[in-house]
Amino acid sequence: MPAKDIMPAKDIIDEAGRIRENYESLMQRIQRLGGDKVQIIAVTKTFPASAVNAVVAAGCSLIGENYAQDLLEKWPEVDVNHRPKVHFIGRLQTNKVRSLCQVVDVWQSVDRRSVLDEIAHRAPSAQVMLQVNATGESDKGGCAISELESLYERCIAQGLTVTGLMTVGPTSGEIVATRQAFEVTARFAQALGLREVSMGMTGDLELAIDCGSTMVRIGSAIFGDRPPVADN
Repeated sequence: MPAKDIMPAKDIIDEAGRIRENYESLMQRIQRLGGDKVQIIAVTKTFPASAVNAVVAAGCSLIGENYAQDLLEKWPEVDVNHRPKVHFIGRLQTNKVRSLCQVVDVWQSVDRRSVLDEIAHRAPSAQVMLQVNATGESDKGGCAISELESLYERCIAQGLTVTGLMTVGPTSGEIVATRQAFEVTARFAQALGLREVSMGMTGDLELAIDCGSTMVRIGSAIFGDRPPVADN
């Protein structure tokens, strides 16, 4: 972060306190839903390294990032003594894999052969999750349900470790459609013998947990409104 953008110490302290409070409130919310074993992925896209450090200090060990350049720019300022695991959850371009492979621990948005082949080449035996387009919306990332099994088999053949499936609920937020998408994803994860199901965000985490989510990707409930971001 350029010197002119460095946050004053008082603001950093205030930010950390607010993030801790929000994170603890979120954990209580999830526990009330019976999700004691549900992992929280704090989605830090567009937020500075100070926000990453604050949520890790609050007890979160997993962060999610959508934008390659954003992640790479903030990473040198992340506290190396308390390094969180990084889940890349955004649409992934093959030409970004090389620069990200030293930072990313789990690639959640694997949805096509070209991406998984590049990950296998740059990060042999990496942990991946297959993103499923369970809503059928053309503007969403994720492979079609009909392609899921062959994509899974290719990952295994390439030496990648597939830990689970990931999906995004429908843009409409309609309850019936959301439940259907989540239930389909959870069912296919079970059929493939995968332990993790990453689904649910701030607005639909209750439904996701009810449908069997083991990971929820939460941003605004922890960090508040997002600052604008340039195209990465």
